[in-house]
Amino acid sequence: MNNFDVIKTVRLTEKGTRQGEKYNQYTVVADRRATKIQIRKAVEELFKVKVTACNTLNVRGKLRRQRTKQEGRTSDWKKAIVTLKDGDKIQLT
Repeated sequence: MNNFDVIKTVRLTEKGTRQGEKYNQYTVVADRRATKIQIRKAVEELFKVKVTACNTLNVRGKLRRQRTKQEGRTSDWKKAIVTLKDGDKIQLT
């Protein structure tokens, strides 16, 4: 897997914004098969920053209603919370 396969996107949420300001942490959506080491290397190479910690968790998809009687499910995905070295930032704009 190359770096663009490992890191799918950076999630922008209110909680993630607060974590970025207070703890220098960013939330990324990663490939479900990627390991912490692969995620760490991909973030360091793509954004040119130094990663000090990488925490991951698998998020289950939610049940969603399709019209009136059909039920569907969103996909499962992996969330990675990446802590950067003091002074490093990821430009999200």
